[in-house]
Formats: sequence, C-alpha cells, structure tokens
Amino acid sequence: MMKINNFLELKDFQKIIIENEKIELDESLLDRVETSFQFLKEFSKNKVIYGVNTGFGPMAQFKISDEDTHQLQYNLIRSHSSGIGNPLPAQEVKACMLARLNTLSLGNSGVHQSVVHLLKELINRDITPLIFEHGGVGASGDLVQLAHLALVLIGEGEVFYKGERKLTKDVFETEGLEPIKVEIREGLALMNGTSVMSGIGIVNAYKANQLTDISIRLSCAINEIVQAYDDHLSAALNGTKKHYGQQKVAERMRTHLADSKLIRKREDHLYTHFEEQEKVFKEKVQEYYSLRCVPQILGPVLDTLEYTEKVLENEINSANDNPIINVEDKHVYHGGNFHGDYISLEMDKLKIVVTKLTMLAERQLNYLLNAKINEILPPFVNLGKLGFNFGMQGVQFTATSTTAESQMLSNPMYVHSIPNNNDNQDIVSMGTNAAVICRKVIENAFEVLAIEAITIIQAVEYLGFQDKVSSSTKELYDDIRKIIPAFSNDMVMYPYLEEVKKYLKTM
Repeated sequence: MMKINNFLELKDFQKIIIENEKIELDESLLDRVETSFQFLKEFSKNKVIYGVNTGFGPMAQFKISDEDTHQLQYNLIRSHSSGIGNPLPAQEVKACMLARLNTLSLGNSGVHQSVVHLLKELINRDITPLIFEHGGVGASGDLVQLAHLALVLIGEGEVFYKGERKLTKDVFETEGLEPIKVEIREGLALMNGTSVMSGIGIVNAYKANQLTDISIRLSCAINEIVQAYDDHLSAALNGTKKHYGQQKVAERMRTHLADSKLIRKREDHLYTHFEEQEKVFKEKVQEYYSLRCVPQILGPVLDTLEYTEKVLENEINSANDNPIINVEDKHVYHGGNFHGDYISLEMDKLKIVVTKLTMLAERQLNYLLNAKINEILPPFVNLGKLGFNFGMQGVQFTATSTTAESQMLSNPMYVHSIPNNNDNQDIVSMGTNAAVICRKVIENAFEVLAIEAITIIQAVEYLGFQDKVSSSTKELYDDIRKIIPAFSNDMVMYPYLEEVKKYLKTM
C-alpha cells in the first residue's frame, strides 16, 4: 500500500499503474485539502471569482446567482462530456486519475475532501471512467476528457468494470460508493488541468523506455551476427563526444556484449598486417551506419526521454488549475496554469525520437534481409529453398509501411493551434492529441521491433551462432524460440508477430 502525501515520482506511477499497487491518502494531504476548501468557502463570499459565481470561458462576464452556483458546476460537467472516438486504455485513465488526485491534493484548488477520497477508490478498485481520445484542445487543460472523469465522480456516465462497459450508477451501487456532491467549484477544478495528457504521457514514457532497451539489445545482436569490431562501442571513442545519451547507450551495449564470442577487436585483425599488394580488403573495414552509429542515433532518444520524464514529473506535481487558491497568501489568483504546452511539446519530441528508433530498426532489418549488403545470409534470411520459399520477405512490407506511417505522424501537433471558444482560447496546446498520436507511434515501434527480433533469431539460427552470442542475446533467442520455432517452410506470420510484440512489452 503506497501512501500518497505530496510529491509523486514517475516510478510511483509505475508501481500503481503497471504493478497495480493500492494507495492510501496521508492525513497531512487530507488536512491540506480541507484547509484549502474552507479558505475558499470563506474567501469567495462577496467577491467575483471565476468559475465560482461567474459563467465560464467567454461567458465569465455573467454573474451567477447564489442559488444557481451548484447547478452551474453540474451544467459544466454535463455539457462538456462531449468526447468521441476510441476510449482511452485503462492504464492511461488510471494514470490520469492519479495525476488529477495528486494535483488537487496540493491544496491549490479548493475542492471538498470527497473528491480525492472517491478518486482513490476508483483507482484502488480498478473502476475505469469512459474517457474518449477526441475532445480536448489542451488549453483550459483537457476540458472534454476531464469532464468525462467528473461525470463519473458525480455518479453519471459510464465506466469499464471487470471487463464490461457499464453505467456508473450501477457500478457505484454494486461497490457501495457515493458520488460527490458539488460544494463550491468541484466541476471546474476537476476539468481545468492537464491530467489526461500527462497520464497518457506517463504511460508513453514508460513504453518508450522499454523500446529503447529493446532497440539497444537488438542492435547488439546484429553486431554479433556480423562479428563487428568493438571500437565503435568503446568508452574511448564515445567519450570524445560530450553527450550523456550517446555515452550511456555505448555503455549499455558493452554490458550486453561483454561475454559475446563474436565481437572482435580491430587490433587482432586489421591492425596486425596487410599485404602491400592487396587492393581490396576481404575484411570489412567499417560497418554500415545502422550498425556502427547506434550510440549516436539512440543517444538523442535517451536524452529526449530523460527530459520528457522530468517535464512530466514537474507537471503532475504542479497546480494546473484556474483559478489558483493560495491559502498562505489568503488570495485567489487567476491565470493559465491549465495550458498544456509543456506536455504537448514533449509528446511531439518523444514521438519524433521513437520514429527515429523505428527507422533504425527498419534499416537494420533491411540490412539482414538484403544478401547483397550483408554477404553472410541468404536473401530474406530464407532458411528454406530459394525461389520456392519466402523467408521474411512478406513481413518486410509490414515493417516498411508501419515505419512510413510513423514518419508521417511525426509532424508536430504543438504548432497546430486552432482558436476556438469564441476566440477566448485563441492559442491552444493540442496536448492530448499530441499524446495520443505519440502513443500510436510507440505502438508502431513495437510492431517493427517484433519483426526485427524474429529476423535476428532466424539469422542466428542460420549461422549456428546460438552458443557464441552473448548471454543477453541468448536469452532473447530462447524466449522468442518459445513463441516461434525455427522455420524453413512458409507459414502464416501474423499470429507470431502479435505474440512477439506482446513479449517485447513484458521485457
């Protein structure tokens, strides 16, 4: 049981979202929420405060009478529950709820304790609000998507529960849960914020970490297959380039390849002697860039991912509401902390580097499949009869087309602002769109890497290198062989691709 108090790290999200650890709320957190609520309740008397006794957005110039302020919040939630498209996956919604719970718990939103209590129960009981991909523009935060979360908290809308889509009121009745009742500004406080784009972003970052690790391992295996020289991985060479990511990738590759019997030292071969009369060297002097430049290509991926994680962590531990309740100053500040530009930009950057990682995998795959380039494997790593069997020829089309889609999707969302809301929101972030598209690019990467992984294992099989590869590559070989046997005859490949993709996601 994890106690939630103040600062949440991304590793905490991993424990709760991926490993399904339960949470409880620290007393100091509840005291902070209660203090903020009581302050706003008293402070808002005889004052004009946006979203408490005014309309919303361009309608903020209209005063709301005291008897209508609670109904105003319900009107906001119901009218903005207007999403459409595919429902967000459960992990992303859970991350969104945890991010919303955390930011509301900072004491800058003036919500009633019932909000954080009910969010905690939904997280712990795996009750997933129905939230759609399409809706928010990410300026007043994820208004539409968070409206669907708020709709569930007031006991309306729909949820996913034990594998079924059900009415919220029926699930609450089954679980003995009470919906919240609006006290002051619970509707606006739940909806103003970046928790959906941040929640999706956190899951994206977790998966991008997986992809980076897999790409490094597959790159190591290909270097083994071609019996590459080790100097392009060396600390000496990579240390002359002052980028942390590059140096870290090279270090990881050296660790993976430490016990390989296939990686060679240049001084044992090309630095010993050569005959003066030799005009064409039998030994390949340098490998293709997709094998030799892995630290330089994946290094920026690692650096970008690390910064993205820092931005996500800052965002989920920030007050991203409007207005901001400040108990210490005894003041309510109006501004734009709900704007999602930080997350939008990071999701665009992340999808760009994941696409580059995918492109690297596609080029490495092409290297293995093209016998004229690698000069050690049959065309398409075909273990059957050339001309009669097809080997990995068919799946290359899938890898190529999927990579091309990711290249197209990598155009930035961050700069595609469209004014709306009667031009009140005249520049917006499109942060949730950016996060959703980033997720698609990440899914594509897993598919291309699955195809590459199968091809690598087939190449190891053909060359008989099972007992010469590193223990890291041997583990990969053994695991994938449990999914797909060595094959020379043609078979239907799509079930194997899906299973290997699932396996990669567990690494």
